[in-house]
Amino acid sequence: MKLLVDSGSTKADWIALDDNGNKLFTTQSLGLNPEVLDKNGVIQRLEDRFDIYHNRKEVTHLFFYGAGCGTDRMKNSLSETFREFFPNAEVSVKEDTYAAAYATNPTNEKAIISILGTGSNCSYFDGVELHQKIQSLGYIAMDDCSGNRFGRDLIRAYYFNKMPKHLASLFEKEYDLDPDTIKNHLYKQANPNAYLATFAKFLIQHKDDEFIQKLVFEAMQVFVDNYITQFEDCREVPVHFVGSIAFYLKDELKQVLDKNGLKLGNVLRRPIDGLIEYHMVN
Repeated sequence: MKLLVDSGSTKADWIALDDNGNKLFTTQSLGLNPEVLDKNGVIQRLEDRFDIYHNRKEVTHLFFYGAGCGTDRMKNSLSETFREFFPNAEVSVKEDTYAAAYATNPTNEKAIISILGTGSNCSYFDGVELHQKIQSLGYIAMDDCSGNRFGRDLIRAYYFNKMPKHLASLFEKEYDLDPDTIKNHLYKQANPNAYLATFAKFLIQHKDDEFIQKLVFEAMQVFVDNYITQFEDCREVPVHFVGSIAFYLKDELKQVLDKNGLKLGNVLRRPIDGLIEYHMVN
């Protein structure tokens, strides 16, 4: 049994395949980001899914693509945990950008691969390997144009009284904005980045509002400046995207890329289905 996993910080999509590529089961777990979860936290989330736990000894190959797996230390730590949980499996752990590259770019052409979901990332794919010029420092210092960054911006705009009154009224009805509630989630609960990203739903729902549009376009331009244009031939290759922020703000994304002379490639909400074809021939 092969297990293919695409994991963000919020959730992880799982597909189990037999040797002929037939789906045995699909499921979803909470995200398995090793930057925010220790070994026990990862195992607990695996044990919470009956189909994963029940079949753990049947797994022969685990291909895991995850947020927070950009360094050797994190990859090695998570690989060790998986080998313990799936005792008969060969384990491969790569950062989530590889899943995005394989799913959006099946012909393995040169391209820029970006992730705009709970977090954000950007790499150059040379047809075989991914290359990054900037090492991510996580959601507090980086993650430009991500769900968690938009959540942070909305909360700040609300508390600094920068959000227009008509939006603030709707924002109050949609979320518990009590300061103690927010601080509890940010400083005492697990996955504060995923909590912040829950506010991005409001941004997408009201993306036609002038205030929201300004916030979105400014954030996208920052992402272009800090991530995409670091690559010398960025205007000669397509820029592919994966993630809910990119998917639901595709029109806005195209406008910003066009303005910067960049070519928008494929945009997928999630790459997991595209990984099936890739792993049947690799």
